[in-house]
Amino acid sequence: MSSASDDRRDRDAEGRARNARPRDGLGRPLPYGTDGVERQPEGVVRAPEDSVTEAQALLAAGKPFHAHEVFEDAWKSGPDEERALWRGLAQLAVGLTHAARGNVTGGARLLRRGAGAVEEWGTEAGRSRPYGLELAQLAAWARELADTVEKDGAAVDAEVWAPRLRGGGA
Repeated sequence: MSSASDDRRDRDAEGRARNARPRDGLGRPLPYGTDGVERQPEGVVRAPEDSVTEAQALLAAGKPFHAHEVFEDAWKSGPDEERALWRGLAQLAVGLTHAARGNVTGGARLLRRGAGAVEEWGTEAGRSRPYGLELAQLAAWARELADTVEKDGAAVDAEVWAPRLRGGGA
């Protein structure tokens, strides 16, 4: 027997969570029936260049949560030797998401973790510009944003702080 609250949960036939709740541009759940931002489809396999292009468009639109989902798809579907790169990029996008939501500690922590991950991957792989990504500039951008968020203790504008993935930092 299920309670009324269980009946409202979004589950598939096997009982796995399938959250269909609307979300805002930063991925926060909104009340059912509210107009939200269209969600990124999950499990999409893209060419790496297409992942970077799509994530950049989402970041520029102030949707780092959605960009993280693109990076997560690349992380899960790409070759094993690139997983740490895509995971680091996802951490950068989630760090920006938390910083924009006002989660100072979590945002700064994820930004620094992502910065270290992309730098480490670039060093170990001997690639500083995979798919046109400027890893050193992205790491510098992330650390600057982490410092800013901690200093100001306030949410940032995700669109204003969006990095340029293919050169130029922020």
